[in-house]
Amino acid sequence: MADHARALRLAERIKVLAASALAKVVKDPDLGFVTFTDARVTPDLMQARLFYTVFGSDADKASTVAILQKNTGRLRGEIGKQLGIRMTPTLELVLDDVPENAGDLNELLAEAKRRDGELEKLAKGAKHAGDADPYIQKPQED
Repeated sequence: MADHARALRLAERIKVLAASALAKVVKDPDLGFVTFTDARVTPDLMQARLFYTVFGSDADKASTVAILQKNTGRLRGEIGKQLGIRMTPTLELVLDDVPENAGDLNELLAEAKRRDGELEKLAKGAKHAGDADPYIQKPQED
C-alpha cells in the first residue's frame, strides 16, 4: 500500500542527506556550486528523483553534471547508510531548469510592462472614433 506522507518525508530527508553527502563523497575540485532544490520519491519508495541547480557558466554546469552522474552510485550508498531503511531508493539526478525559466519569465514580464507603458502614452492623447453618441437617433414627433 502506498504511503504518500512517508514518501514526502523520505524525499525531504534524502534532499538533506544528499547535500551533506556531496562534500563527503564527491571529492572532485571541478565540482561546481550545487544546490539540491527538490526531491521526489515514488509511493513505493523504490525510486528517488533529486533536482539540482548549478551556479556558474555553461562549462561549469557541464563538468558538474558529468561529475554528479559519475558519482550517483556513491551518493546513493552514503544516503543509504544515513537513512536506515531496508531498501535505499535508486537515485536519478535531474538538472533543474526552473531558475533559467524564471529569468526568461521575468524578461517577458518586463517587456509586457514596457509595452503597456507605451500603450498608455498613446491612449492619453487619443480621441474616440466617430460621434460621441454612435447610436442612430430618431427625430421626435410632436
